[in-house]
Parts: sequence; structure tokens; C-alpha cells
Amino acid sequence: MTQDREPVAYNATQIQVLEGLEAVRRRPGMYVGSTGPKGLHHLVYEVVDNSIDEALAGFSREIRVTVTGENAVVVEDDGRGIPVDVHPQVGRPAVEVVLTMLHAGGKFGGAGYKVSGGLHGVGVSVVNALSEWLEVEVKRDGRVWSQRFERGLPVSELTATGVTSATGTTVRFKPDPEIFEETAFNRETLAQRLRELSFLTPEVRIILRDDRVGSEQLFHHSGGVKDFVRYLNKTRGVLNPDPIYIAQQQGGVWVEAALQYHDGYLENIFSYANTIRTVDGGTHEAGFKAALTRVVNEYAKKHGQLKNEQPLGGEDIREGLTAVISVKVPEPQFEGQTKTKLGNTEVRSITDAVISNGLSIFLEENPALARRVVEKAISAAHAREAARKARELTRRKSLLENTALPGKLADCSERNPEFSELHIVEGDSAGGSAKQGRDRRYQAILPLRGKIINVEKARFDKLLANEEIRALITALGTGIGEEFDLAKARYHKLIMMTDADVDGSHIRTLLLTFFYRYMRPLIEAGYVYIAQPPLYRVRKGKELFYVYNDTELEELLQRVGRNGVAIQRYKGLGEMNPEQLWETTMNPEHRVILQVHLADAVAADQLFSTLMGDTVEPRREFIQQYARQVRNLDV
Repeated sequence: MTQDREPVAYNATQIQVLEGLEAVRRRPGMYVGSTGPKGLHHLVYEVVDNSIDEALAGFSREIRVTVTGENAVVVEDDGRGIPVDVHPQVGRPAVEVVLTMLHAGGKFGGAGYKVSGGLHGVGVSVVNALSEWLEVEVKRDGRVWSQRFERGLPVSELTATGVTSATGTTVRFKPDPEIFEETAFNRETLAQRLRELSFLTPEVRIILRDDRVGSEQLFHHSGGVKDFVRYLNKTRGVLNPDPIYIAQQQGGVWVEAALQYHDGYLENIFSYANTIRTVDGGTHEAGFKAALTRVVNEYAKKHGQLKNEQPLGGEDIREGLTAVISVKVPEPQFEGQTKTKLGNTEVRSITDAVISNGLSIFLEENPALARRVVEKAISAAHAREAARKARELTRRKSLLENTALPGKLADCSERNPEFSELHIVEGDSAGGSAKQGRDRRYQAILPLRGKIINVEKARFDKLLANEEIRALITALGTGIGEEFDLAKARYHKLIMMTDADVDGSHIRTLLLTFFYRYMRPLIEAGYVYIAQPPLYRVRKGKELFYVYNDTELEELLQRVGRNGVAIQRYKGLGEMNPEQLWETTMNPEHRVILQVHLADAVAADQLFSTLMGDTVEPRREFIQQYARQVRNLDV
């Protein structure tokens, strides 16, 4: 059955053509990922990557990044300077073309760059389009040239403003508040990326200055990727203090890798192509893994360590491995503008060959370390087999009991995960209040009894033996490890509800460590949240106020006066009755929940290994550095 509809004209007049950079301003998320903090900082990375490309070409030795007092950014390099002569096809100066036209650049197979991270030619033009204003200054051919743009459009002509013997490019820009939700840059976020680039381009000095606080940091690591793995493992006990380093050029592709084993159980592999982090791996990472698996197995078999055992699996050999793989490819094929995966088929065989040759030689020359690596992998294989049996036993037990859900889970009636939320609550007391106060239609409650196991220090089989972890895995429905499937998540909101004290913070960190190490797609999908229960209940006469931090408390007391005020500080969620817990922490109309974002995998790895690892000194340094920023400290 069809309904009568008004005829609607659909012809050429309905087809919109977005001119120039208008498409970028209309759909910024397509070009920088988001209009939140991630997209904001991506603007800086796009400009810096151009300077890094000058360094890769051998023309730049220093890059300066400055955040000004008005939250503008200045990126300055000593490279060749963007060309200023008139482009023959467009009839405008080349620097203006680069800044105002998409897919215009010097990296499309010309002689300007043998290797670069910028591939699509949209980087700096996108920055221009999404900036309130942008100014470019070019030093080349003995002169200084300047031009200004506003929201992507030139508002001045390219003009010679002075003479100089130096060369280089300076880009100043201020993100457009009409585009971005916030325009304040985070210094530590920028520092993480610049530090990463300094490991990958050891010949370059990178300086980050923040005029807002008067700080300046220098990033320069002459040890390159070897220094990188040392930095990544600085909170761990290592098997080989001097990382294994392999580097060779083959078929026009430069391959280098640094490997270092630690005494933990987690695998950390960071891969890069032309200094761009390939989050989803690609052919270079596949070639590295294949070579590592084959070479270690061949060594173990040759030296009688395997005997009658099955060949070691790749995941067993990579247990406790931290590795950085960096390739420089003349014509990289990335998947999309985000460049998260390398697709060049020839790079796999080249990386495989380089790693195979270098690693085989190293293992033969270092038999003591080689034996320890193989022994660690054999131990990992035994643990993995134990974990597999534990999974099968749990699965069979669930089938026999005809239920796949833990008994302490109070599930919701909603079956669409998009509209369901799981509250992971600390303690039976708070769990009881949450079960009574919740909206049963869409809010499920899972109480945790005590602290879960610290997954940073535990092997996978020990992890699965922990009752609280098993209950959590079963309630979520995604499986874990090789069986993890995000599509099977039973809830699209996982809300951690812990007390506002030291124990509550520890439990929250344990949970976050577990999610990051074993269920990272949950964080990447935006499913993980942290509840913010109130710290104080304030009563004055018949009025009742719930306050979430000390600053709010002081503001409230100044507003209502201090006389006749009764203040109760909540030590735990269990102190609230069901109605109070609902009204303050669980009611979507009033609650405050923080979504957990993963901005930087390197930074996250460092944070969790620092906080939850065995090494004390880095943890002490972390506490000393950030002690002044702590809120709601319970002592």
C-alpha cells in the first residue's frame, strides 16, 4: 500500500556543488576526524607533518611549534620554503594555491619529495579552511614573503616584506570557533605527538613552546627508534637492555625496527609509514610479524628448544614484546585521508626480508638472549592453552546451566544494546542501592566485590580465572581475546560507578586498564564512561543541594551563606539511599558522566604501565609531576 505524496522536483537544481574549501567547512569531520579536541589538535599535526617532510627530504634541521597566549599556533621550520612563483596552470602564487586548493601539493610523484607523509595534498589547505585566520611567511630566494587568509580565503596578496639569507616556512593560525567546540590546545597532547616525531626523525630538533605558561620543551633523540622502545619500556623490567635494532634499504624502501622484550605479558607494536602512525597496521606490520614468527621458530627448532612441541604461535612469540617498525616508502598507499593502514603490497615482502635477515643474525650472535626469548614464548604457549581450556570449560558450564549471564547481574528489560547501559558498581552496598534506584527498563547493574585483578601484571589464563573478570566478560557479551566481537556488545554504555576515594580511584584504574588492554574497541567506539557522583550533600533549611567538587561547594556557600548549613561529605556510594543515588548519579536528566576517549595509544600505554606496572620510580615521578592537578583527593 502506498500513500499519495506531493510531487517533488528532483533535477539538476537539487545537486549542490561546493566550491573550493567550502566543502571542508561544511563537513570538517571528513577531513580532521572531528570538531572536538581530536580534530583541533589534528590541525597542528597537518602543518608539522609538512615540516617533517622537509626534514625527510634533508632540508630541515629544526622545527619550532608555539602556542600563543590567544591559543593560536605558530609552526616554523628551516626548510626550503613553499614556492612563491606563479603556478602555470592557475596563474596564482604557488603558496596561495597550496593553501586554498584541495589536492594541490608537491607530493604527487614529482621531484620535490622522495618520501613524505603528506599524500593527498589536502593537509595545509584544510587547516586554512578551518582557521579564523592564517598567516604564512616564506623565506626563500633572498626575500621574505607574507600573505594572510581568513576562513580559507586570501585577504591580502602575497607580498615581499623584507630580505633574508635564511630559508623556511612559518605558518600562524587560529582555529575557527565557528567550527570547533573548543579552541584551547592541550600542551601534553601536542608534546606526545612531537616527542613521537622526534624518535622517528632523529636528525631533527623539535621545540614546543607554550606562551600561556611560559614553558619550553626540546625533543631530540639521536638514538631514533631504539630510544623510542626504551622510552616505551621505561616502566618495565626488560630482558635486553639494549634493544635489537634492524635497518636496511631494499627496493627503494627504508625499513627499520627496534625490539625489546620485557618481563610482562602484554604485546605493544607501534608501526609507522613515513612518520605517520598506522594505527590499523598494514603490509609493513604484517611482514614484520611473519618474519618474527618464522625466524624464532626456526631458531628454536634448530637449537632443540621445541623438541616434540608444536610450532610457536605469533602471539606467543610477541608476548612481552615492545617493538617500533618504521618504513619510508616513496609512493605510500594509505587507506583514506586518516592514513591508518598501509596498503603497499611490495612493502610486506621487503619488510619480511629485512627483518628475517637481521633477526636471524642477531639471534645466532646472542644465544643467551635468544634462549630466553624462546623460553618465554614456550611459557606463553602453555598459558594460552590453559586459557583456551578455561574458556571452553566456562562455555560448557554456561550451556549446562542454560544461562550465559552471571547471577549477580541485575539485567535490564531493553534488548537493544543501543539503548541499554551497564552500571559497574563498587561493592554490594552500593550495588543494592543502584538495583533499587535504577530504571529497570534500560539500566543493568553489575556489582563488583572488591578489586579486580591487575591485568598489567597477570597472564591471560590468570585473568580468566578471576571471578569478577569472568562476570564482567560474560555480562558484556563481547568475548575476549581472539573471540572479541564488538558487534556482540550487550550495552552501548558501560558506566563505572566507584566511590570518590582512593580505593574507588584504584578500582576505576584497574577497570580502565582491563578495557584498554583487552577490550580497546569498547573505548574506541565511545562505549566507556565514568560516573561522577556528588562529593557533598548540603542542606540549608528545607533546601537540599548536591555538590560535585570543592570549587562548587565554595561557590554554593558564598551564594547561600554559611549560617545554618549542614554539610555531609560522601565517602562512598553506599551511603546514599536508592532515591539519592538515582537522582544524583543515575538519572540521565541530572547525572554527570565522562566519556573515556583514546587520543593517543602511545600515551595511554605509557600511562597504564606507569600506574599499574611493577617499577616504582616512574610512578613516583608521575605523582610528583601531576600532584598539583589532583582533584577530590581522599586521605
